[in-house]
Amino acid sequence: MLGTDFRKGSPNWLDLGSPDTDAAISFYTGVFGWDFVSLGPEAGGYGFFQIDGKTVAALGPLTEEGAKSAWMLHFDTPNIQATVDAVKAGGGAVRMEPMDVMGEGWLAQATDPQGAEFALWQPGKTAGLGLTSVENTLVWAELHVPDPAADIAFYAGLFGWRSADMEAPGMTYRVLSIADGDQEDASFGGVAPSEGGGPKGWVPYFNVADVDATVGAAKAGGGSVLMPAADVPDVGRIAFLADPAGAMFALLKPDPRM
Repeated sequence: MLGTDFRKGSPNWLDLGSPDTDAAISFYTGVFGWDFVSLGPEAGGYGFFQIDGKTVAALGPLTEEGAKSAWMLHFDTPNIQATVDAVKAGGGAVRMEPMDVMGEGWLAQATDPQGAEFALWQPGKTAGLGLTSVENTLVWAELHVPDPAADIAFYAGLFGWRSADMEAPGMTYRVLSIADGDQEDASFGGVAPSEGGGPKGWVPYFNVADVDATVGAAKAGGGSVLMPAADVPDVGRIAFLADPAGAMFALLKPDPRM
């Protein structure tokens, strides 16, 4: 599971681009009980979702022409320019070249060879999220693409990620780990084959105490259910949702034995 001891390749930030930030604040504070702290007009409407003063995600208005509302996972890099060069060499595209974010760190945005969008964060004064894996915070990062093996090779070229096959109902699931440390302890996410109308791209999972109750809160707030709550052996209970603007996310109540 995720921690806040961020190392190369760790998911270290998560933010939502929304066409209506006020509506997004209302929805997510209602679903997860988060607080929202705006950084003011000088930050372009950007702000932080927090629990007990610790940042668990962020929110800002959509800035790219034609962009759709989506959650964006950021991955730690000690050298953002070298990682951007590796994205290009590996067949990906860079949507935003590295920029200094007011001394807090360096940010870039990219798209992998199969169309999944992600971001890079080289820490400055801000290392990353202040809280992960506990209730109502980011706990897992999952990639859905047509060719998992090809994308795993692409990201391994950027971050040195490792993968381990795990048999799941009807498919082979690949568990991802950063390069540093014991492979199981360093796991943070996985890759699943995308099929038909199922999820595509990177999907953040939030740890919740009661998946069914959280699904109910999301529906009451105008969200939609993409995959109803279901138990997954040796994983826990999960569900896939979309917020009122269409941004996809997932819920997980981890199996206490795991």
